Amino acid sequence: MLRLLPVILYVALSVYCIADAVQRPEPEPYGLPRWAWVLIIIFFPFIGAGVWLYFKFTRGEDDGRQRPSGPRAPDDDPEYLAWLRDQAKRRRKSDEG
Repeated sequence: MLRLLPVILYVALSVYCIADAVQRPEPEPYGLPRWAWVLIIIFFPFIGAGVWLYFKFTRGEDDGRQRPSGPRAPDDDPEYLAWLRDQAKRRRKSDEG
């Protein structure tokens, strides 16, 4: 059983890294095409997956892509919050009258 542990670890790590590489939104994640990353991960046991994980965690999600500058959620949007306050005021007035 102990002899199978490196094989199981390699398969699990490779599957994770390949799935992560294929699902990246960029056409060339970390400077290489997806197919090249898949081949590197498959043909260089542990080293290919290690390199992928190194780039993933050192560069993080900010790898040169431009992020939208607006609010990320409705409760971050000042216009939406003002609209909610107006709605609450209208409800209170209609309940009173």
